[in-house]
This record gives sequence, C-alpha cells and structure tokens, in this order.
Amino acid sequence: MKKIFELALPAILISAFLFPGNVFAEKKTVVVGGKNFTEQLLLPELAGILLEQAGFDVTLKTGVGTVIARKSLENAQIDLYYEYTGTAYTVFYKQKDTDIMTVPGKVYDWVKKADAEKGLVWLAPVKFNNTYTLMMRKAEAEELGIKSLSDLAGYVNKHPGNLIFALNAEFWERPDGFKKVMETYAFSISAKQVKKMSTGLTYKALKEGLVNSAMGFATDGRIAAFGFVNLVDDKAFFPVYNPVPVVRKDVLDKYPEIKGILKPIADNLTTEEMQQLNKAVDVDHKQVHDVAMDWLKTKNLIK
Repeated sequence: MKKIFELALPAILISAFLFPGNVFAEKKTVVVGGKNFTEQLLLPELAGILLEQAGFDVTLKTGVGTVIARKSLENAQIDLYYEYTGTAYTVFYKQKDTDIMTVPGKVYDWVKKADAEKGLVWLAPVKFNNTYTLMMRKAEAEELGIKSLSDLAGYVNKHPGNLIFALNAEFWERPDGFKKVMETYAFSISAKQVKKMSTGLTYKALKEGLVNSAMGFATDGRIAAFGFVNLVDDKAFFPVYNPVPVVRKDVLDKYPEIKGILKPIADNLTTEEMQQLNKAVDVDHKQVHDVAMDWLKTKNLIK
C-alpha cells in the first residue's frame, strides 16, 4: 500500500505557484500495524484498503510479535493495529479473572477502560473469537480417545513421553499459553516433547505426522482443510479473543472518521468467513491483498 514517488524540486515549485491551495495541503496519513500470522496480515490489509478508499495514504507495518506490536503503538511507530481482547487482558495487564476474560462484553469493556488511561482507544470489536487452540489429527484423537484438554491431560499422565507438541515460542511463554495450560489441566511434559517453531509450521508439522498435537488459532482455515480437530477447552482456560482496532487517541482526534471507516469490518466479518479468508491464503496460496479485496467486494464495501 505504501507508494513512493520521486518528484523533481522545480516541478514542485511550479505546482506550488499554479495550485497554491493543494500542493502543500497536509496529507491524511496512517500507519497500520499487524502481527506475524495470516489473520494479522489480512486484518490490516482490509483496514488499509478501506482507509485508502477514504483518501488516506496508508503504510502497513506487519510481521511482528505481540509485544513489539504493542510497543510500536505506544511509541507512535504505528497508528493502529488489531489486538485481541484476551491478549490485552492477560498479557498486557496480567489479569486472570475467568468471570471477566471468558465473557466477550466484560473483557472488552475492561481493556477499553484500562487502555483509555494510556491514550489508546478501542473501537468496535470484530465478532469472531480467535482463541488459541490445541489441535490433533482427527483420526489420531479418535484412536486415543482424546476429545478435550482434560482427556489430553489424562492421556499424557498415563503415557508420559508418548506425545510430541508443536508450539511457537510466544505460546510457550505467554501467561495464557502452554505452561499455564499444563498447570490448569494438571499435566506436564519434558522439554524433548516440545518442538518450537513458527505458527505456520505447527500446522504443517501436525499434518505430516511429525508431532501429535499443535497449537493453533480457532479461526484458521487449515483446521478443517487438514482434517484436524480442536480439543475442547472444558475448563474454560482460554480467554475470549475478539480482534479490535486499537488506535492512538491523538490519531483518532486528528482523524475521527477512522472509527466509521473501520466499522464495516466489525459489522460483517464472521468466524466462518475469517476461516475462509485464512484458508484462501494458507491452503489455496492466494495473495493477502487479493483475498482481502475479494471479501470487501462481496460485501459491497469498496467501490
């Protein structure tokens, strides 16, 4: 989306005399950030296209981890990005009240209020819940009698060392990640049973039978496409993860129209559709921009 133009100085000066009211008028610019997995490439792309249609000069800065994305927003290196309610609640604010973090409205209100004190504004939440999940190949899960995380814990405790897990580094360390899953469900595994890799490779490793279970995201299109099953979080450990555009207040004060521009994404993007968008990129190998454009066109959100 970022476009670079080179203009000769004389041309700029001539234009200034011919069109004095336009040349040096301030451009509407916005930097949209994103994390390092497919959904976090698609959401900024959708936002960027709508913002460009509304006359903004948009720069996308994606491909980073959660902590860096947050610091980039706080340090004004980006103007907005999509954060998940459960992530803000558990990671940034280190809260763990299940009565709050498992209820969409409650956790949204909590993080919105807390971040307002830091000059960060949470806009309308997208309705889908992209919670973390532990997956298994459906056939193996059925063979081992594992449907839930409690079943998984029971199997691990009876057969220590049998299962290999594919996890990314962030999920291993997060307060809402694998270490806490083990604590909540009362099981443990040895270091040699953990294969750390990027999120995208966890799906590949599971599909190819290199591991028995892998972390993933509930809205990922590869889950159904690859014959995986999400293990039921029967103790409601994982928080709600609704994605929300979080904008610096000074940016929103300057461009209040951003709120209305991004609202159609929140109003229209469902869990099933997000799964299909992710699948189009990860399974069908389509370009992120093309997938985003196609969805916006089907919703009549772009001209």
